Amino acid sequence: MVYSVLRFIFIAILKSLFRYRVLGVENIPSEGGIIVAANHVSYWDPLVMGCGLPKTKIIHFMAKAELFKVPILGQIMTWGGSFPVRRGAADRTAIRTAVAVLEKGDAFGIFPEGTRSKNGKLLPLQPGMAMIALKARVPIVPTAIIGTLKFSQGSLLPQLKVIYGKPVEADSSKSDKENVEYLTNVVSHEITRLLNVEAECQKETASGKSNSIQ
Repeated sequence: MVYSVLRFIFIAILKSLFRYRVLGVENIPSEGGIIVAANHVSYWDPLVMGCGLPKTKIIHFMAKAELFKVPILGQIMTWGGSFPVRRGAADRTAIRTAVAVLEKGDAFGIFPEGTRSKNGKLLPLQPGMAMIALKARVPIVPTAIIGTLKFSQGSLLPQLKVIYGKPVEADSSKSDKENVEYLTNVVSHEITRLLNVEAECQKETASGKSNSIQ
């Protein structure tokens, strides 16, 4: 109930203040767990990523454990489906929680770069995303988050957008080790492609041409 209320409030804020748009929602599987993997440039990214999903697909995020100690913020994060992870070492408890979320049929949101990009260009992806996908046997949905970088560039009310790509499944002909590399590379390529397509659309719109995301 609390999750649904928070989601309603956040969507209202995004739509009213930031002209929030969602593309590719048809690519989200209606059944089973999914990993939603996106580029990361801002603290706004989890909201932009999660609010675009169908309301039946609850999303959970790993967040650094220190944030849960902040009064009010920690409680809101817990209500919103986040769970703590200890940074700097492999946190097996957090990994088990992520797998449990996926096995329940929910979504697990992750920013596989491992840190925020300062210039908007996608950083090399870490392998943890692929390892969790293989352990839980779920697909990864490459996702592009657009507009949140402008907050750090001085814009107060940028247009925000999320684009969900087609799910990426593990290749049954590959070993787990090969699949980790395969999934990491494919997801990286797809996020980059979505970001580039959006950038081209914005250029053409600015020059008076029309285009659309495929």
